[in-house]
Formats: sequence, structure tokens, C-alpha cells
Amino acid sequence: MSETPAYDPNNVFAKILRGELPAHKVYEDDRALVFLDIMPRAPGHALVIPKAPARNILDIDPEDLAYVHKVAQKVARAAKGVFKADGITLQQFSEEAGGQVVFHLHVHVIPRVAGVAMKPPANEMENNDVLADHAARLKAALAG
Repeated sequence: MSETPAYDPNNVFAKILRGELPAHKVYEDDRALVFLDIMPRAPGHALVIPKAPARNILDIDPEDLAYVHKVAQKVARAAKGVFKADGITLQQFSEEAGGQVVFHLHVHVIPRVAGVAMKPPANEMENNDVLADHAARLKAALAG
């Protein structure tokens, strides 16, 4: 078994956390950030990330991991209503062999409608206006 590589603070999600790259943010607190995937597999596809530097599930502090999943549950509940979903798919990939592409821990929260297949991963950039609309709706639901 190989050793987990070190966290790279120049990954794209770390840059989003520092405000160096834009994102359609829907929720933020002192420990987590939630924003929309720019290549969503379904409408409302959000990413939940810890603010703590963690490459993936193999190196994250267990308390930070638990918190990310607590936020993911909150997002899932809101997204199910906003996007009239029948269910939710959660995904988390660790290391390249596990399907991870961005090496900052993230949990995908994907609203699902029965009978509608998810788009392939990293397939098509969504229109910015559509993302802005989806982010505003989800943010409003999360706010209360």
C-alpha cells in the first residue's frame, strides 16, 4: 500500500476557499463551504468541502469529516425540495485510483429524479445563468 501524498494548497478548491477563483456559493460557515459543480451531473449538484486542508478521506481529521457530512445532509434536504428530487446521491472519491480529480476532500450532493440518468462526470460546463439561478434557489432554501 502506498503512502497518501501531501495536501497541495494550490488545488482548485483551496483557491476557491481563498477567493482566488469564483464559485457559485450556496452555504458557508467557519468550517465548511458549499458551492455548485460547474459541470453538474444533475440540476443542483453541489460540492461540500471542509475549510481545513485535507486531501481526502484518508487524511482528514475525523471531526472535520463528520462536520462535512452534517453539512451534506443539510444540503441534501434543501436540494431535494428545491429541485423536486425523488432522492439524493452522495459521492466521495479518494485518490486517483478511487476516481478523485481535485485533491481537496469534497462530497458531491446530487439531487436525483426517478428515471433520469445522471450526466457523465466532467462532461459539460453548465450555463453560468443556470448555475446562478440554481445557487440562488438553493441558498435561499438553506437560509431558512
